[in-house]
Amino acid sequence: MAGKTKELDFVLPEFGGQRVDSYEIRQKILNISYSDWKKLGFSKGTLHYMKQNAKSDKHFTLNSHVLERVKAWENLVSNGLI
Repeated sequence: MAGKTKELDFVLPEFGGQRVDSYEIRQKILNISYSDWKKLGFSKGTLHYMKQNAKSDKHFTLNSHVLERVKAWENLVSNGLI
């Protein structure tokens, strides 16, 4: 504190994080085949580490572009394109 104020002013941060490690996301990641993942343009290593994180009980995060690809895979499967 720089001044001699007797009040504390707590400010809420403007950014917000959203957890992406829900049960549904974990199951989607575990159900993706390596060949389907390769069709979306990602490496086998990326999916391997995502599957390892999904199998663990710990909290994990995904980059936004990776999460978009997981959702894109789900849409392709539901539309019968894969």
